[in-house]
Amino acid sequence: MNSFERRNKIVDLVNANGSVLVLDLSNSFGISEVTIRADLRLLEEKGLVTRFHGGAARPGSNLAESESQEVMLEDRYSLASDPKKRIAIAAVAMIEEGMTVILDSGSTTMLIAEGLAKKANITVITNSLPAAFTLSDNKDITLVVCGGTVRHKTHSMHGTIAERSLSGISADLMFVGADGIDTTNGITTFNEGYSISSVMAAAAHKVIAVLDASKFNRRGFNQVLPMEMIDCVITDEGIGQRDRELLGKSDADVIIV
Repeated sequence: MNSFERRNKIVDLVNANGSVLVLDLSNSFGISEVTIRADLRLLEEKGLVTRFHGGAARPGSNLAESESQEVMLEDRYSLASDPKKRIAIAAVAMIEEGMTVILDSGSTTMLIAEGLAKKANITVITNSLPAAFTLSDNKDITLVVCGGTVRHKTHSMHGTIAERSLSGISADLMFVGADGIDTTNGITTFNEGYSISSVMAAAAHKVIAVLDASKFNRRGFNQVLPMEMIDCVITDEGIGQRDRELLGKSDADVIIV
């Protein structure tokens, strides 16, 4: 895809979704955030988008007037669409008192962390620094944060030390997001540092993928987890009929919200 085609695609995404985030576009196209920001600047000059800190919206959108809201990584959940919020609510509803839960990093799992912040008598294990911070004020939650090397792009912990910190862990549930999903390749990402997800999955009795409908038929170049390691998929009603049928043929339970 050349730069002209990419910019046209960005405009299409803005018009379809109302807004887009630099981080998500960078992941989707597999290019740097610097390049995405340059694209958005050119599109704004042409009057095709309105930029805000961390992303862009339709021209005249009030999102651009709300730059004072939380941004950067927080864009991914403070500006999250309703489907992600519904998925997070369904995920939180699965968590019962006394459970041990693993949260991988990501925007939807961050929403799950926010939903867990007022729960009591649960254990949460995460490599996400924002999720850990959100949960850290609740003394009724046993919070375990994976050590390791910080991946600044996602504010999460990765590497050998992080993976070793999960040794001997036995969790009830693990929640994982991704950049894409298809029933052949499972869930995939455009990022590096994804290997910790498989270690988390191996430590959990049940693995739940939390993915909004836009992630279907997107294929990142790195596999996070194959379908056979996923026990349940929570997605939204925007999923197409073909994808519903393919998921129905897999061994994973499917929850559509």
